[in-house]
Amino acid sequence: MEALREKIDLGTVAEITIGYSSKIKASDRPKVNCSRQVYQVFLEFWEDDRIELVEDFHLMLLSRANRVLGICTISSGGTSGTVVDAKMVFATALKANASSMIVAHNHPSGNLIPSEQDKRLTKRLTEIGRVLDLPLLDHVIVTPEGYYSFADEGGL
Repeated sequence: MEALREKIDLGTVAEITIGYSSKIKASDRPKVNCSRQVYQVFLEFWEDDRIELVEDFHLMLLSRANRVLGICTISSGGTSGTVVDAKMVFATALKANASSMIVAHNHPSGNLIPSEQDKRLTKRLTEIGRVLDLPLLDHVIVTPEGYYSFADEGGL
């Protein structure tokens, strides 16, 4: 039994912290109630010199009152796609103690029609969100000239 009781050096174990910090009062955060407002917030966040260059995937985190807690970039790719790790999406949302989330990506081509890959990802994130009680409210495809909302089109 003594052989099983090796001393463990806790200096070799990583400390894990969970937190969310904001310097913005809740009442000052934008509130989103429809896809048009979501599009406008994402468009304001998007880097102008990237939206028609490379595909980026962003995550918007929301409070229970649909106030925007924050937006973060999950992935950046090439001209025709980006890889999205669902674990990163949900780890970020859980760390911020979000009540719900909305994702968005751009199509540098300007095409607003979702690909089969877009549809599969939306379905997967919706299913995971349902299990975690962290709903995906929408997936928006963003271009400088308009947007496509999976929620508005019945794709959630």
